[in-house]
Amino acid sequence: MTTDCCPAHRPLTDLDSALELLLAQAVPVTGTEPVPLIAALGRVLAEPLVSPIAVPPWDNSAMDGYAVRTADLGAEGARLRVAQRIPAGRQGQALEPGTAARIFTGAPVPAGADAVVIQEVCAACSDADGDWVQVPAGIGRGANIRRAGEDLAPGTEVIPAGTRLQPQHLGLAASVGVAQLRVYRRLRVAIFASGDELVDPGQPLGPGQIYNSNRYTMGALVAALGCEVLDLGTVPDTLEATVAALREGAAASDLILASGGVSVGEEDHVKPAVERLGTLALWQIAMRPGKPLAFGQVAGTPFIGSPGNPVSLFVTACMFARPFILRRQGVAGDIRPQALMVKAGFDWPRPDKRRELARARLGPGPDGEPEVQVHPSRSAGVLSSVTWANGLAVIAEGRVLQPGDLLPFIPFNELLR
Repeated sequence: MTTDCCPAHRPLTDLDSALELLLAQAVPVTGTEPVPLIAALGRVLAEPLVSPIAVPPWDNSAMDGYAVRTADLGAEGARLRVAQRIPAGRQGQALEPGTAARIFTGAPVPAGADAVVIQEVCAACSDADGDWVQVPAGIGRGANIRRAGEDLAPGTEVIPAGTRLQPQHLGLAASVGVAQLRVYRRLRVAIFASGDELVDPGQPLGPGQIYNSNRYTMGALVAALGCEVLDLGTVPDTLEATVAALREGAAASDLILASGGVSVGEEDHVKPAVERLGTLALWQIAMRPGKPLAFGQVAGTPFIGSPGNPVSLFVTACMFARPFILRRQGVAGDIRPQALMVKAGFDWPRPDKRRELARARLGPGPDGEPEVQVHPSRSAGVLSSVTWANGLAVIAEGRVLQPGDLLPFIPFNELLR
């Protein structure tokens, strides 16, 4: 007697194990290219960025004020002649004993000066002998001076390889004088949605037809991750059409994403189509929505198939396709979305054997404290619930909730960037 069983009767795989298995096969691309700094936003750094200079490159003033020699200040301060003016971008002369230099934020501190006194505590005046400033006592050496290399020393690793570059990274790279960065090439992702009932927006609906939202949801999610999108459109519910789409996607992309046709019904052709061209592990995930998930390879190209219901597609794309894409792009470290622990503003009296990723909205409760509400519909076909929500509430298997209980909440800004 065999212990194997058909995919529909295999035990459900928990979400964490499924994601671990998926990521274990997410091999980063190897191709790299140099890009100008201005075009590097969202790209993944392929090699560490090391600072060629010290930042700041010289001692500079942290404030507008007066550069002084603390040795010139007595117990009650000193009246000093203002011998020079040093704006940002100019180099002053060595400070002579008994003098001060008017200095501005960011300007190099002149040789001989060992403190900057902020202008608010000084009393400046002019007379026939020139400009003078009264400096108070109690000014310590090094006051209001940013030392050379205080931020970065030469040779410091500024940004590690595997970083998905954000605006702050570009600013930091610019601060060390780097004009271009070497990044991994863009991932090419082929997408298609299968279903005879699907019609593109702008076309009239016939009997039993619906508009193809999945094509646009998938394309936008992939584009937002900085991938090149190969849109294969809508694929009819036939084995031949599914095989043709998979073959085309495999030849031209690094990853194929599909929606619909991944279950085990008579009109679900993904499994036989993928197995004709490659191999497939058809997972049944212990999660709601999004139980069916297909993963495998087509002629060596990874394939992820999501359910056809639009909410299921959205959730599985966020929870599985997104981290898989990030890892294949070369993003290092923990790429799982970070959850907040928040108070429930709802009852959940009936535990489920599957983990629920409920469409949820975090906002102020009646007492003004943050709490999360869930959308009243659990239907995977109610796409409007995703625009109502601002995240996903994670309700563990077998859990019962009452208002005020804490639970994880994953904001969409963790899933859609």
